[in-house]
Amino acid sequence: MVFSLTSISRNRILVPLFLCALFLVLGFGEVSADKPSPLVKVLVTYHSLSGNTERMAEAVADGVKSISGAEAILKRVGKVTADDLFSADAVVVGSPVYWSNMSGEVKTFFDNWQFKFGVFPDFKMKNKIGAAFATGGQVSSGKEVTLLTILAAMLGNQMIVVSGGGAFGASATTEGDSPGIDNKELADAKALGRRVAEVAVMMKRGALP
Repeated sequence: MVFSLTSISRNRILVPLFLCALFLVLGFGEVSADKPSPLVKVLVTYHSLSGNTERMAEAVADGVKSISGAEAILKRVGKVTADDLFSADAVVVGSPVYWSNMSGEVKTFFDNWQFKFGVFPDFKMKNKIGAAFATGGQVSSGKEVTLLTILAAMLGNQMIVVSGGGAFGASATTEGDSPGIDNKELADAKALGRRVAEVAVMMKRGALP
């Protein structure tokens, strides 16, 4: 069979173009559009009787949602499921101060990590981000102790804890001359949620300094 010079030249052009298109389809070429970053899930969970800790939790969730690529899941501790826990990239726990410690409901929540959710002995919460917030009636009512006990439970599960809105987390004083939670305390709670989301996003994207 005889080929003309024109057909040979045409084939020299078409074959490389065909191979380039095939490589792109199979995923071997560079893709111009960036892949969307995975969504970060932050579980904000709390116990509240008077509504004060709930208001702080809502502010924390608002802070989370202010960060691009982050989603806040807001739930009371008694409503949290194993799927909520394990699908979250970060967990922020809030409690009122009961006798200078976390409330019984929050303690039960942490106990459930082992006895209900099976977190231990495989350390299924390892390397997830953790943080805490608390509300108490007086200025010195045990809020820092409560924050530290929450963080201690997270550290015992090999989580990575962060602070924000305060040295150990966000807190609010709910009694005194101005009962309830003021705007500064709500801003601190929002700052905590924002920092948790920022760190969780950096962790998921492998962009930590």
